[in-house]
Amino acid sequence: MEVFPLLLVLSVWWSRTWDLANADSIIHIGAIFDESAKKDDEVFRTAVGDLNQNEEILQTEKITFSVTFVDGSNPFQAVQEACELMNQGILALVSSIGCTSAGSLQSLADAMHIPHLFIQRSTAGTPRSGCGLTRSNRNDDYTLSVRPPVYLNDVILRVVTEYAWQKFIIFYDSEYDIRGIQEFLDKVSQQGMDVALQKVENNINKMITTLFDTLRIEELNRYRDTLRRAILVMNPATAKSFITEVVETNLVAFDCHWIIINEEINDVDVQELVRRSIGRLTIIRQTFPVPQNISQRCFRGNHRISSTLCDPKDPFAQNMEISNLYIYDTVLLLANAFHKKLEDRKWHSMASLSCIRKNSKPWQGGRSMLETIKKGGVSGLTGELEFGENGGNPNVHFEILGTNYGEELGRGVRKLGCWNPVTGLNGSLTDKKLENNMRGVVLRVVTVLEEPFVMVSENVLGKPKKYQGFSIDVLDALSNYLGFNYEIYVAPDHKYGSPQEDGTWNGLVGELVFKRADIGISALTITPDRENVVDFTTRYMDYSVGVLLRRAEKTVDMFACLAPFDLSLWACIAGTVLLVGLLVYLLNWLNPPRLQMGSMTSTTLYNSMWFVYGSFVQQGGEVPYTTLATRMMMGAWWLFALIVISSYTANLAAFLTITRIETSIQSLQDLSKQTDIPYGTVLDSAVYEHVRMKGMNPFERDSMYSQMWRMIHRSNGSENNVLESQAGIQKVKYGNYAFVWDAAVLEYVAINDPDCSFYTIGNTVADRGYGIALQHGSPYRDVFSQRILELQQNGDMDILKHKWWPKNGQCDLYSSVDTKQKGGALDIKSFAGVFCILAAGIVLSCFIAMLETWWNKRKGSRVPSKEASSLQNETTTSERRNAWPLTPCLKLGTSTWRSQASSHGLHQSSQLGGPLDDP
Repeated sequence: MEVFPLLLVLSVWWSRTWDLANADSIIHIGAIFDESAKKDDEVFRTAVGDLNQNEEILQTEKITFSVTFVDGSNPFQAVQEACELMNQGILALVSSIGCTSAGSLQSLADAMHIPHLFIQRSTAGTPRSGCGLTRSNRNDDYTLSVRPPVYLNDVILRVVTEYAWQKFIIFYDSEYDIRGIQEFLDKVSQQGMDVALQKVENNINKMITTLFDTLRIEELNRYRDTLRRAILVMNPATAKSFITEVVETNLVAFDCHWIIINEEINDVDVQELVRRSIGRLTIIRQTFPVPQNISQRCFRGNHRISSTLCDPKDPFAQNMEISNLYIYDTVLLLANAFHKKLEDRKWHSMASLSCIRKNSKPWQGGRSMLETIKKGGVSGLTGELEFGENGGNPNVHFEILGTNYGEELGRGVRKLGCWNPVTGLNGSLTDKKLENNMRGVVLRVVTVLEEPFVMVSENVLGKPKKYQGFSIDVLDALSNYLGFNYEIYVAPDHKYGSPQEDGTWNGLVGELVFKRADIGISALTITPDRENVVDFTTRYMDYSVGVLLRRAEKTVDMFACLAPFDLSLWACIAGTVLLVGLLVYLLNWLNPPRLQMGSMTSTTLYNSMWFVYGSFVQQGGEVPYTTLATRMMMGAWWLFALIVISSYTANLAAFLTITRIETSIQSLQDLSKQTDIPYGTVLDSAVYEHVRMKGMNPFERDSMYSQMWRMIHRSNGSENNVLESQAGIQKVKYGNYAFVWDAAVLEYVAINDPDCSFYTIGNTVADRGYGIALQHGSPYRDVFSQRILELQQNGDMDILKHKWWPKNGQCDLYSSVDTKQKGGALDIKSFAGVFCILAAGIVLSCFIAMLETWWNKRKGSRVPSKEASSLQNETTTSERRNAWPLTPCLKLGTSTWRSQASSHGLHQSSQLGGPLDDP
C-alpha cells in the first residue's frame, strides 16, 4: 500500500532535480496531474523530450518543467502546489485533474495572470460531466479548456431519436455524476419518453443477485423487458463486467439493443464489448483523424511524434487515454507559441511569483503569452487543436459503431455514422425489429402429447406423424400469418421439464435449454423456474388447477314408490289402519247399528279392517254404520287419509322426476377437507410444484393447499401420484381416486368421455397461463406475442377454443350425477317396485284361492249331509222371512236377536252372506 506514495515522492524529487539542472533555460512550464494520472506524466515527459529534440521549433532553447501530483478531490492541495510552481517561475500551467479542483486553479491563474491549459480528466475512464467553469469575455480569464465541451447530451438525444426509442433504461457507474445528462433527461421527458435510471454498484455480482432475491417473478419479467433497450454511461471496464453478468444470468435476450457511450473507448475495448454482448450493440466514442498515408502517421508538419504514441500496433498507443493525447498536443501547442514569441522578439522573462503575499503582483507578460497561445493552433494526435473566443476547443468528432441483431457472441462491428457539433449526424440509424415476414424459416418444435392440446392425428408407417389439437391450431395460425414452416417431434422422456440435481433440465424445457429445438408447445404453463431458463410468449390461454372425479352411480331402487315416506312413517300408517279398524269394530260391538232390511254388511272385525283400508286407499265402499260415534271416527279417519294421500302423491311425483343424489365434493376446499377419496397429480409436474410451494408457504392464509400437500406428498409422493396424466385419468375411472391436473385438460376429458362418467371441479381464478416456450433470447418472442394478442383481439382464439371445448357438449361438466340434458318419460326403473307389489299381491291371492278351494273340497267330502241340510234350512228360512210382515220383525227384542244369533252362529251367517234369521 506504501509503494505508490513512495514512487510519487521519487517522481517529484526527480522532476525538481532535473529542473534545477536545467535552470539556465528560459522556457519553464509547470504541470499538475491527478494522482491516478501516471500515464499523463509519461506522455508529458515524452512530448517535452520530442520537442527538445526538434531544433526547428525551439532552435537552441530547451523546455524545462516541474511536475507535481495532487488529490483531485482536494482543491486546497491543488492551489498550494500551483503556488509553489509559480514561485519557481513558469510561463504556463498545464493541469490534468477533475472538476473539483479545476475551479480553484482557474481563480488562481486569473489572479496571477498565468496561462492555464486545463485538460478535464474523469476518474477511471468514466464519461465526463460538464465542469461548469465560469467563462466571461473579460481579459482576466486565463484558463483555456483543451478538451472540447461535453456533448454527450446532444449525441445521445440524436441517436435515441433516430432509433425511435420510447422506453429505455440508463445505467451509470458509481463514479459518474448523473447531473451530466440532466439536459438529456429533461428533453426526453418533454417528448414523452419513458426513461428509467439505475446506478451500477462496484460489486456487480452482488447487485444482480440482490435483484433475483428481492424481485418477484412478475417484476423480474418486467425488468427483463426494460433491459431490451438500455444506455450504458460507464467506463469500459465496468461496462464489460456488467454485460458479462447480465448475459450469464439470462437477464437479456438476443433481441436486446444497448447503447454504450463514452469518449474513452479504444479499439480493444470495442472488440471486447462486442464479444461479450448479445443482441445488438451501438457504441458511441470520440474519434480523431488518422492520416491515410501510413508513413505520415507520426509526422505533424515539421514535428515528428514518438512511435510509441502514433503507431496503432504499439501496446502503449493502444491503451492510451484521451487525456494523454491532449497532454501531448498541449505541449506541442505551447512549444509553437514559444517559438512564435521568440521569432517576434517579444519574450517576457520569467519572474518568481508569490501568491501567498497580500501585495503580490501578477505576471506582466501573462496577457501577451495568453493571446499568443489562443491565436495559435496545432495539428496533433487529436487533430486540430485551437481555441475559440470563449477559450474552449470546438473541434470534436464522435464515431458511431454498431452490430446487427444476432445470436452469436463476437459479431462483427461496423461504422454506422459520425457526429460533430457543426454538421450534426452523418449517417442513417435504424432499429429494425424482426419483421413479420419469416418466409423460408424452418423451426424445430418440441412437444408433449396432452389432450386436447397436442394429439397424434395420423401415424402412417414410414411417414412423419401428423398432429392435431388446440396448441397445434395456434401454431398453425402463427405459421400461416408469419410464413414459417416447422418440424415437430415429441420430447424423448415425454415430460414438460423440471430442474435436475446437477442443475440441468429434462423434458421439453431441456430440449430448448440445450438448443435442440427452437420452440416448445403443448399444455405448457408459464412458471418462475421455467422463465429463468427459457423465454415465453404472452399467454394464449388462462390456466387453473382442476380436479377430475367420477360421477356418483345411480342405484336401481325397485321400491322407489315407498321413498316419499320414511320407513317409520310407513309403520305408523300401517299401525294406524289396524288401530282404527279395531276401534270401529269395538264401537259397533258396544253400540250395534240398526241395519236396514236387505243390508248385506255385517259388523265383523274382518269387515271393519277391510272398510278402513278401502277408505284409506280411496276405494269407497258401503257405510253401514249409523251410530254417531262411528261416524265421528270415520270422519276423522277420512280427513287423515286425505292429507296422507295428498302428501304422498306430491312427494312421489318429485321423487320420480328429480334426481336428488348429491356428492359432498363440490370445490377444492371440499376435496382438501376429506380423506375418504385419495387424490394426487403427476409427480414433479408444474401442478405438483404449485401445490408444494403453496402448501409449504408459511404466509399462505388459506390452509387448503397445506392440507392438499399432505395428501399428495404422502409416502414422498409415491402413494397417490402418477407418472403420466393418462394414468391418473384411468385411475379415476376405475377406482376410488381424484386427479388434480390442468382444468382445461380435465374438462376436455369429461366432455368427450363416452359414458359421461366424469365431472370436474376447479378454481375459477386464473393465476397463470399457457404460453409458447422459446430459447432464451430468441428474436421470435415479440413477434409471436404480438400475433397472439391479435388473435385474441379479433376473436379467432375464441373460435379455436370452442372447437375443442364446445359449450353444448354431450356431458355435463359440473354435475356429480348423470343428469339428462332435457326432460323425458319415466322409465321402468321408476315403477319397478309398484309392479313388484302388484305381482306379489296376485301371487298371494292365487295362493289363497288355491288354499280355499282345497280347504272347501276337503271339508265338503267329510260332512256332505250336514251341509245339504243347512242349505235346505236356509232356503226354508228365506222363504219364510219373505212371507213375514216387516213390522213384527222390527219389534223383536234384543234378547230374541241374540238368541237367534247364537242359535245360527255368527261365522256361518257371515259365510253365507245373508242376514241373521230367527230359529
